[in-house]
Amino acid sequence: MSDIEKIKQLRQSTGAGFKDCSDAIKESGGDLDKAVEILRVKGISKASKKMSRAAKEGVVAVSGDEKKISLIEVNCETDFVAKNDNFINFVKELSEINNFCSSDLEKLKNSKMKNTKTVDENLISLISKIGEKITLGRAKTLNYNGSKNFNYLHTVVKDNLSKLAVVVSLETNSNSDDLKIFGKQLSMHIAASNPLALDSKSIAKEVLEKEESLISEELKSTGKPEQIVKKISIGKINKFKEENALLSQAWVMEPKKKVQDILKELSINDLKIKDFYRLKIGE
Repeated sequence: MSDIEKIKQLRQSTGAGFKDCSDAIKESGGDLDKAVEILRVKGISKASKKMSRAAKEGVVAVSGDEKKISLIEVNCETDFVAKNDNFINFVKELSEINNFCSSDLEKLKNSKMKNTKTVDENLISLISKIGEKITLGRAKTLNYNGSKNFNYLHTVVKDNLSKLAVVVSLETNSNSDDLKIFGKQLSMHIAASNPLALDSKSIAKEVLEKEESLISEELKSTGKPEQIVKKISIGKINKFKEENALLSQAWVMEPKKKVQDILKELSINDLKIKDFYRLKIGE
C-alpha cells in the first residue's frame, strides 16, 4: 500500500486532516496502527490546549418519547461551529446515547458510538478536527411512571437541536388532544417565562436569600421607618416568589390567569405537573 493510500485510509478512520495524517504516516514509518495512536495523542494534546478557552455557543439536543425524554447541552466557541455538519452529527448521536444513559455524564463519556469509539474519544477527535473547544454541559432526563412527556424547541438549528429547549412531565392517565395541546403550550410558557421552580416552596433557599439581600440593600437608602421597610420587603419577596414559581405565574397565552387556574379549567382528572427542565445556551 502506497503512502497516499495509507493517508487516505487514515483520514477515513480518524477524520484527521491531510497534513496531520501525512505527518503521522512518516513518524510511524508507514505503520497504520502506530499512526492512529500518534494522531490520538496529538488530538489529546490539541484538545487540552483549547480547554482554557470560553465555550459559550452551542446547541441543546432533545431525545426520547412521552415515557422517557432527555436533553443535553453541548458547547463550542462560535455559532459557526454550532452549525457545522460534523458537530451536528456528533451531537445528534450523542443525544440518543444520553437518553439511554439517563443523563449520567460519566457513563455517557465512556459509552461507545457507532464507530466503536467512546464518546470521549470522539469528542477529542472532533476538537482536533474542528479546532475549537467543545464541552458537554448540563443534562437532564425525565422518566416518571404514570407521566407523559412533552417538549418545545426554540431557535431550532436542525432537527432536534436548538438554542433553547424545554421538557415537561405531566402526571396523568389521559391521552386526550387537550392534554397534548396543554403539554405543548406549557412547554412554550416555560421557555418564555423561565420559572425557577414548580411552586414557591420549591424555590432554592440560596436564591431567596440573595433576593432578600438585594431588596434590603435597595430599601436602605429610602429613609423609611424600619417597620415600613420590613413590610415592603415582605411584599417584594412574595411578588418575586409569585413571578418565579411556575404554578403562580401569569399564563403567557392568557395573562389574566395563572398556570394553576389553567390546570383547574382543563377537564382532565388528576392532572399534575410532575417536573420540568429548561436549558438555554449561554444562560
